[in-house]
Amino acid sequence: METLKGKYAWTATVGEKGQIVIPKQAREIFGINPGDTLVLLGDVERGIAIPPRSAFSEFFNVAFREEEK
Repeated sequence: METLKGKYAWTATVGEKGQIVIPKQAREIFGINPGDTLVLLGDVERGIAIPPRSAFSEFFNVAFREEEK
């Protein structure tokens, strides 16, 4: 199977408490460290997404920036 540059796929098992372990390679690539808070977005048809913190920060800044004078 040919892979696309910069595209990845991993699997994770959901434990009895509903927890998943993010694979080490994914944590390293995306800079996820112990104690980090992640935002999960869900769409019934498209599934769950975990966007990078920078994407959420950009949205937050646009939504709450003061009107330019």
